[in-house]
Amino acid sequence: MVAAVAHRGDPYRYRENTLPSLAGAVLAGADAVEMDVRLTRDGVPVILHDPTLKRLWGHRDTALIDVPAGRLPAGIPRLHEALAATKGARALLDLTEVPSVAPVLAAVRDAGARDRTYYCGEAAAMLAVRDRDPGAEIALTWKTSAPPPPLLLDEVRPRWINPRFGLVTPALVGWAHGSGLLVAAWTADTRRTMRRLRRLGVDSITTNRIGVLCDLLSGPPASPTPSPAPGAPRR
Repeated sequence: MVAAVAHRGDPYRYRENTLPSLAGAVLAGADAVEMDVRLTRDGVPVILHDPTLKRLWGHRDTALIDVPAGRLPAGIPRLHEALAATKGARALLDLTEVPSVAPVLAAVRDAGARDRTYYCGEAAAMLAVRDRDPGAEIALTWKTSAPPPPLLLDEVRPRWINPRFGLVTPALVGWAHGSGLLVAAWTADTRRTMRRLRRLGVDSITTNRIGVLCDLLSGPPASPTPSPAPGAPRR
């Protein structure tokens, strides 16, 4: 079964990373909702993708890290609010741009959401999560066709390898599954790409079009693409 992961909620229907978007994704059938976590000047975890408030909130050149939580524009959710809004699904927290993971892990714990929360991001952030929470579930974001080095895998101990959809090949899926890892692919927005990933045998697909993905996954799967014997994928 392929998990359907909503990227920043349901951004084709609502403003991304807002409570309506996150809750809307759950209503649309998402198994998990991915959201981007950043910290305010006073260290409060909130949900925002960009480093500034310009694109979504119209505050020209205002960096989030310079704004205390009490002065945020209305509509930017705190992490605890986002976790409450997605209670019917899992929460996938992208921590790539978080300078300290400690406030994030504390907010997840205080919200009673640890059992349904997992984390994605690049190596430095995921190493920080692993250091503070030995039991955390991690999806290691990866941006090359070569697999992560064994030493990094030993240190991060991810459950998932999380590549961009264009990097997913039969060889990569075969290597990951042969290594005991699940494959989470992002961010697939066309039916053609979704079908391709499903045929390749990925375990999770992240999309901006969660309704489309859930509809596609409700139908019978196409014949899977055979995976090669376990081994490092070609560069």
